[in-house]
Amino acid sequence: MKKLMTSVAALAAAAGMAEAGGVDRSGQSIGIIFEKGNYVELSYGVINPNVSGTDVASRPTGSVADKHTLPGLALNYKFNDNFSAALIYEHAYGADINYPMGQSILLGGTSAVLDSEVITGILRYKFDENWSVHGGIRASKASGEVTLSGLAYDPQGPANLSGYNVSFDPAWGTGYLVGAAYERPDIALRVALTYFSKVTHDLDTVETFASPLGPIPAGVPLASVLSVDTPQAVNLDFQSGVAKDTLVFGTIRWVDWSNFLIDPATFTAATGGGLVSLEDSTTYTLGVGRKFSDNWSGSVFATYEAGGDPLVSPLAPTNGYKGIGVAAVYTQDNMKVTMGVRYLKLGDAQPETGTPDVARANMTDNDAVAVGVRVGFSF
Repeated sequence: MKKLMTSVAALAAAAGMAEAGGVDRSGQSIGIIFEKGNYVELSYGVINPNVSGTDVASRPTGSVADKHTLPGLALNYKFNDNFSAALIYEHAYGADINYPMGQSILLGGTSAVLDSEVITGILRYKFDENWSVHGGIRASKASGEVTLSGLAYDPQGPANLSGYNVSFDPAWGTGYLVGAAYERPDIALRVALTYFSKVTHDLDTVETFASPLGPIPAGVPLASVLSVDTPQAVNLDFQSGVAKDTLVFGTIRWVDWSNFLIDPATFTAATGGGLVSLEDSTTYTLGVGRKFSDNWSGSVFATYEAGGDPLVSPLAPTNGYKGIGVAAVYTQDNMKVTMGVRYLKLGDAQPETGTPDVARANMTDNDAVAVGVRVGFSF
């Protein structure tokens, strides 16, 4: 049962946290801190979303979400029976949205790119066989660019936003995590609770408008510094053996997306609002794992994130999801290879602009496929 704990419970993570909460990509797993002894792991995932719809002028939007990759690296080092440390590199958040030109007359040319890299250092202390605490520092780099285009951004009023562009230069920020875990190795039981703080990035920002804005001529670069917080989050991870060589596992993840604000100075002054408005998300994963032999284990798992208001930002044009995945682990000597695939049915959404909100398109019958592989070595 102890060996089962260290292999099957990691299976769900292999397929990635595709499109969770709009731009949540990795799910911020810290499962490596529970590996027995020294361990290093390389991971690589690909998320291929299919997101399209029809605007209210009956024009197709085309495919608006681009495929993206998720490289990762993690290391766990055990100093003694009580004290260990881990280092994790991941792409925690991101967005790749692009409404093709020549498709929707309302949104064609609108795009959003958000890139992030996160390095997390964690210390863990075990009081005994059952109780432990963990905490650490997170260093996060973020950058991005947004372009607004189409008739949806050309309203009657003083601010013509079609052709607006804003770029955010890369900037680092720091935050922390803290948590605790309870384990019973004899029945492969583990419950871990982890809090992740927000991380503030002070981004050098340049805005340009394609049309004059009051006394500001078109095309003039407007520089400022913008503070953007990647959100605080809470992960509750659990697993327990339920029969010989069989366990159940799951995760509940809450993310404070309502405080993820991108409010460039000139844009906000002209419109009275920011570029994005997201709702908090709670994502549930539940699965069953089975050890088939000394070398092979497998699992099946389901994922659910409830939808909220169907009126969404064009820069995050989905609304919750339901998913199912399978994964397998092959173990040989000190090597462990984990492979997984997950299918997600994305919730219908209506991208909106304006004040009050006006639906500009209907995004329906969309989905995504995520695949991933992890290769780990004990040493």
